[in-house]
Amino acid sequence: MTVFEAIKNLADKQGKNVKTVAIDVGLSENAIYGWKKTKPKADDLAKVADYFHVSVDYLLGREELKTTNKPVDLKKLISEKKPTSWDDPRIDWNEWVSFDGEPISDDVKKMLFAIYGDKLTD
Repeated sequence: MTVFEAIKNLADKQGKNVKTVAIDVGLSENAIYGWKKTKPKADDLAKVADYFHVSVDYLLGREELKTTNKPVDLKKLISEKKPTSWDDPRIDWNEWVSFDGEPISDDVKKMLFAIYGDKLTD
């Protein structure tokens, strides 16, 4: 797989096009398309890798896909959503919290909301 194909696949998975990715990382809108024929600069490739939370080696085809977890500021995320209860549909617990890689139970969600509820609502 080429660098361009790897980026295109990642963009497709996020419902984005390559032009949008290029602009989001601060490149010209056609920069990534140019990588079909030329090699990207290391710092440009690193920007794209950081954007998708993958390694540069993945983009270069040297390793399998291993995403890195970007830290989530739960307080900020929750304060933006302003949930009214533990099962408010605006809360995506599975995106933010897991235990041993598995989703947490409704009981644990209720307990977390009970503990942090005053911090999670206005």
